[in-house]
Amino acid sequence: MKPGIEAVSSPAKLNLFLHITGRRADGYHELQTVFQLVDLCDQLRFEVPGPRPGCLALHTSQGHFPLDGNLVLKAAQALRRAVGNAGLGASIYLHKKIPLGAGLGGGSSNAALTLLTLNRLWETGLDMDQLCEIGVGLGADVPLFIRGRSAFAEGIGERLQPLDLPSRWYLILWPGVSVSTAEIFSSPQLTRNSPAIKIADFLAGGCRNDCENVVRSRYPQVEMALKWLGGFGPARLTGTGSCVFTDFDTVEAAQSALAALPANLQDAGARGFIARGINQLP
Repeated sequence: MKPGIEAVSSPAKLNLFLHITGRRADGYHELQTVFQLVDLCDQLRFEVPGPRPGCLALHTSQGHFPLDGNLVLKAAQALRRAVGNAGLGASIYLHKKIPLGAGLGGGSSNAALTLLTLNRLWETGLDMDQLCEIGVGLGADVPLFIRGRSAFAEGIGERLQPLDLPSRWYLILWPGVSVSTAEIFSSPQLTRNSPAIKIADFLAGGCRNDCENVVRSRYPQVEMALKWLGGFGPARLTGTGSCVFTDFDTVEAAQSALAALPANLQDAGARGFIARGINQLP
């Protein structure tokens, strides 16, 4: 391993729909979704070999950032275990832009880019399938970011079929609150028997997010954000939330909508992001 530095962008995702089709014996939910990658990104910088052999140091721009169970550190540790070399070290710098608990996959994206980048810098030589096998143990949508392609997903989100989606601009609204994925997936009100569909059904429209009604009923800020955003087009929840979004033909139209964000949402802590849909990582 040679000393090296590499900086990478870690993108967010949107769930253009999310159907829960069943629940497995191990508690995981079977689902179908379309993952749209967007150019709202965190930034990661990696320096190897790190401050000393075997040391993994994470520095973040965000105050009070949770390091216990952090997916960046867990990804680096999982890669070391997979190759049987606990002496590998790195200094990792994370600049957060993607909100936490937002349904945008920021933590999973950070984990995936950590696996990809340290696999190169540490010269561990694992292929994409091997990295995805490690990644799915960290989170069901980590393989999406390892593959780096917008995709139709099934299973628990790990069975991916790449999709080339039309170019769109998205206004993503974080309503000032985080949502626990575990809370929503454990709700007795959650729909768990949606019939399976084909990609053609998604393209024809009429899909939904099965988590939306549960989230709206428990988080008034999400309900308020969806109602306002619905004035510009079909407003949807991404993942289990809390972010909601709608799409536009142009960046100017998205900017105009964001400029009209009402005072009641701003007072509740809402923040808007404008992002372009991308079909694959640069």
